[in-house]
Amino acid sequence: RVTVPELSQHFAVSEVTIRKDLAWLEAQGLALRTHGGAILNAAAANPSEMSLDVREQMQRAEKERIAEAAARSVQDGETIALDASTTALAMVPFLGSKHDLTVVTNGVRTAMELSHYPTLSVMLLGGMLRRETSSLVGGWGRSILEQVNISKAFVGARGLTLRAGLTDVNAAEAELKRAMVEAAKEVIAVIDASKWDQVTLATFCPLERLTRIITDTQAPAQLVKQVRKLGIEVVLI
Repeated sequence: RVTVPELSQHFAVSEVTIRKDLAWLEAQGLALRTHGGAILNAAAANPSEMSLDVREQMQRAEKERIAEAAARSVQDGETIALDASTTALAMVPFLGSKHDLTVVTNGVRTAMELSHYPTLSVMLLGGMLRRETSSLVGGWGRSILEQVNISKAFVGARGLTLRAGLTDVNAAEAELKRAMVEAAKEVIAVIDASKWDQVTLATFCPLERLTRIITDTQAPAQLVKQVRKLGIEVVLI
């Protein structure tokens, strides 16, 4: 629970500004306004309950910078994989100028956005639809991934720690991502700073399997340093 005066003092901005911010948070489903303040939306307390549309608005500027940097590492003629994360989805406009690129994804929304670019080939993995994430999960996707040569897999995550690696809040989602990681020659994490030093339900990629992490400059410096010591490239955007 927070109050408008507390937030105004903490962030050194006017109470009018705070009220506007709380109204925006409520519109995104992240908070519920109360008399003089706001409380956390109970549904939003569990990240797995957030819709794709809500998550897409969070750290939007950071995700776009990360996505643009990630797309620059993609070469014409490659076969790459994108998971159903919002950061991978943000890569789509930056891939539109590529040629002879094949994109394998379990993201329904991602596949639909990719379909607007005639120079790209899109392979949508089969499976059961998860409405919360607009993604397809299950063993059907794994069987397809076992038959495809993927040069780079770009994956988002709900958490990253030294011990647990990349984690997700949903077991079925983690299982599909695990198969994507296993199928790829290189695995590149695309995560904003809010995911660092967080651990959720299931690990889908140990740190040693990562080639590179593309993140924003707010990532915790000490943890970034520790990850680099493991031989993993960390790109700060």
